[in-house]
Amino acid sequence: MTQERPFDLLNKSIGGQVMIRLKNGIEIRGVVNSFDVHMNIVLENSEEIEDGNLKAKLGTILLRGGNIIFVSPV
Repeated sequence: MTQERPFDLLNKSIGGQVMIRLKNGIEIRGVVNSFDVHMNIVLENSEEIEDGNLKAKLGTILLRGGNIIFVSPV
């Protein structure tokens, strides 16, 4: 049995949509373009979500890994 590592999940998410919660409570939904070893993540077609509803369209953004609480495939 092989154990999946955190970066394996991120790698599988490239091209797919994820939900990311930041330390300040903001939730961002977008398509993973790329990431690095510091878990900095580039999202395309990203949107800020508040209470399950679209708050703002953000486009292409870079999220700093140190600000990320979790990443969840949508």
